[in-house]
Amino acid sequence: MSEIRDVIIIGSGPAGYTAAIYLGRAGLKPLVIAGALTPGGQLVNTTEVENFPGFPDGVLGPDLMEAMQRQAERFDAELVYDDVESADLDETIKTVHCNGGDVYRARAVIIATGSYYRHLDVPGEEEYAGKGVSYCATCDGFFFRGKPIVVVGGGDSAMEEAGFLSRFGSSVTLLHRRDTFRASKIMVDRTLENPAIDVMTNTVVTSINGDGKTVMSVSVRDVRTGETREIDANGVFIAAGQVPQTAFLGGAVELDDHGYIVVEGASTRTNVPGVFAAGDCADPVYQQAVSAAGTGCRAAIDVQMYLESLAEEAAEEAAEA
Repeated sequence: MSEIRDVIIIGSGPAGYTAAIYLGRAGLKPLVIAGALTPGGQLVNTTEVENFPGFPDGVLGPDLMEAMQRQAERFDAELVYDDVESADLDETIKTVHCNGGDVYRARAVIIATGSYYRHLDVPGEEEYAGKGVSYCATCDGFFFRGKPIVVVGGGDSAMEEAGFLSRFGSSVTLLHRRDTFRASKIMVDRTLENPAIDVMTNTVVTSINGDGKTVMSVSVRDVRTGETREIDANGVFIAAGQVPQTAFLGGAVELDDHGYIVVEGASTRTNVPGVFAAGDCADPVYQQAVSAAGTGCRAAIDVQMYLESLAEEAAEEAAEA
């Protein structure tokens, strides 16, 4: 509890590790609270990543995260495998409380806790994650070229994913549990006018079925009639939205209506001096590994400028005294 660090990074995905690399190279020895169960973020549960620059043959998500971790540790980043349960951020010295009981203090904090995909919680979803079940069309759509695809959701992201996947699949079926959509009118119209997309409303998925190796079909139920049927599918893309991992903050920083951290313009500065946000927890739009890494870089630079301003203020106060 006595040690006051320069910076703590909460989270260990592409944003957190990139920030740690930059801050480590700046000699600030960042502390990374990486998470107790899933250090590395969502990519540790992803199979092949083909759209991260620098890997022309693709790279496995866990391998990419392990490489980022090693690079951060090479520059003296310290990793702690625990989860943050609360944080006191109002004072000049920030205090972070972990589930395991440890308490850490620092002059600056970067929040890079990411977000998680909202799941359907139906049989087969977890079993076939990465084996036909996906939460990212731009990441995995290519793998289902010429195969039947199902998209689940009713918002703009579901419409966008269905349109994107219609370039690849032999068929695309969009399933939505209501007869009205949350998506904007232009996105709904575009989807309904796309001859490659079959839209089924008032329909819920009851199970995702496979042969033990890959998805083969989905079982669905009409919520009005109770009728059940099975739809052929090798790819099931769940676009039910994402949930930013910001609940632990308890309102310590400003959030938008959906729980994402609000930052100032193109910076990573939050409404609390000395607190910065990077990656998916502050990005309701792009949600990509490469964009998260980019904001991790920006957060590290913003932190350095903030710490320099603190040092200048301290020097001025000392001179006046």
